[in-house]
Amino acid sequence: MKNLFSNIKGDAFGGITAGIVALPLALAFGVSSGLGPEAGLYGAIFISFFAALFGGTATQISGPTAPMTAVSMVIIAGIIATNDGSVEKALPAILTVFLLAGLIQVGLGLIGLGKYIRYIPYPVVSGFMTAIGVIILLTQILPSIGYYPKEDMEFVEQFKPQAEELMLENILKEEAGEGILVLENFKETIERAHQISPEQILNESQTLAAKEASGTIGALKVLPRALRNINWLELLLALGTIIIIYGFKRITKAIPSTLVALIVMSGIAYGFNLGYRPISEIPGGIPIPKLEMFTSFDLGSITPYIFSALTLALLGAIDSLLTSVVADNMTKTKHNPNKELVGQGIGNSIAALFGGIPGAGATIRTVVNINAGGKTKLSGMIAGVMLLMIMLALGPVASKIPAAVLAGILITVGIGVMDYKGLKAIPSLPRDIKLGPFKLSSEVLVMIVVLLLSTFWDLIYAVGIGLVIASLMFMKKIGDLTGERSDVKPLKEEVWDDEINFPNKLKEEVFIKHLKGPLFFGSTSDFQQLTLQIPDTASIVILRLGRMQYMDQSGLYAMEDMLQELKKNDIEVLFVGLLKQPRYMMERIDIIPDFIPNEHIFKSFKECLTWIKANAKDNY
Repeated sequence: MKNLFSNIKGDAFGGITAGIVALPLALAFGVSSGLGPEAGLYGAIFISFFAALFGGTATQISGPTAPMTAVSMVIIAGIIATNDGSVEKALPAILTVFLLAGLIQVGLGLIGLGKYIRYIPYPVVSGFMTAIGVIILLTQILPSIGYYPKEDMEFVEQFKPQAEELMLENILKEEAGEGILVLENFKETIERAHQISPEQILNESQTLAAKEASGTIGALKVLPRALRNINWLELLLALGTIIIIYGFKRITKAIPSTLVALIVMSGIAYGFNLGYRPISEIPGGIPIPKLEMFTSFDLGSITPYIFSALTLALLGAIDSLLTSVVADNMTKTKHNPNKELVGQGIGNSIAALFGGIPGAGATIRTVVNINAGGKTKLSGMIAGVMLLMIMLALGPVASKIPAAVLAGILITVGIGVMDYKGLKAIPSLPRDIKLGPFKLSSEVLVMIVVLLLSTFWDLIYAVGIGLVIASLMFMKKIGDLTGERSDVKPLKEEVWDDEINFPNKLKEEVFIKHLKGPLFFGSTSDFQQLTLQIPDTASIVILRLGRMQYMDQSGLYAMEDMLQELKKNDIEVLFVGLLKQPRYMMERIDIIPDFIPNEHIFKSFKECLTWIKANAKDNY
């Protein structure tokens, strides 16, 4: 506790500054997620405070971030779509998924997986981060030009037949469930259909219209229509915000340009009483827990999203630990990765209980905190308290912020979050694979696959597929390299020193093979060619295994197949220098002693040579 208050002045200034920087982003991420600005604020307040209190990086400032919001947005949209477009009905399931993600993070920290997160390949992270930027840019075009598909009645009208069909389908499902659906008599169905009001059909049509225009593909589909219906005031507010954010940075970086843009553009819009579209109202008062996530808990509604929760947890872990590394470099300290994951998990879990969106360690906010004098956990806790005070004091004022201003802020976030370092490196990376007539870099291929799949299909599956491709390519490279070193290819054998005095008369009958490395899935295809190297004159094969330190299951079965083939051809096999792990593997499936009896296993080549002289016959 003494250490916590060792730098009160610096931590207070760092925390307050970081809190001010976080405010516009928290509001923007909340709106972008689909749960409203208060969800972004609640996430920033609770994650910042509790991740700092329980985390393992002293100067880390946490809260909603672009990658976490992009994934959350997909999850939120999916759950809302399955709940008739009602945020209120979908909220318990959404928050349960967020709570689960937080608990998974705590679990990852407790079992010590924090130190392994750094092994995620850079091309996967690079493609994902660039995709996040592209997704934010594409999804923020519509609000920045003031186009909202649900309010375009001509567009909504197109979905009326589909809405009526869905509603009739729901009536039939209800009747089937109640056991009153009779195919000969649709009297009850007709009566229930008559009870559907035009307002209900309109609401369903609006839900379908919003779903059609959601995500990157949806935004691109309706973009031509949106460009024909530009709200010029909203566009000017968004452009003004972007210009101030980039322009003010050139004047000074002491004051956050995002906050300046938010205040100036909101002041102009409100002060001149322009007919702009404000963000949804931010509730006043102290945040209260959303207990309906427990009272109306439905396992079936969240089971399809368990993998999504795991992805959120892993993404938050990567996001946070990358920021922790930045903080370490700036402060010359060392973070505790597992403790950091526990802190982030607790922060995300508590944020979910209060209706906040999930987050992670935020690089820009952490850098601002350190530069402003923050040195201990107190700075992150102060940032959370600062945001709570702003919300309580200025909630009604913040509710007047134009939606287009937050869209403008998010566009700059989208531009900033892309991995330009990775994109610039594309031309210079070695082209190490062939796809048909084309030579490509495997790392660039992984990055592009993750980028395209994340942007136009599914963020969650894209990362999984990227990891699988990157792992397979890595295994292929390692397999090729190990295969070369293991010398299991048909190459002329070099004579080892202890083989120089091998009897000349037995060289036709005895074939000696050296294995110089692990026998695993990457080298088995070459090892399987070993029988082709054995001359027709050989009746004994000596396998020198002193440098074969490891054998996996693939290698084990490749060895078994080869020994079976040799036994069928009446060729005896002798092992020299067999090590502990490969021996254990071969004993498990009875290669030893069924194919190789213990008397055919020798510790040294000298012992083996003695057996050869006593048992080998000179036939050629």
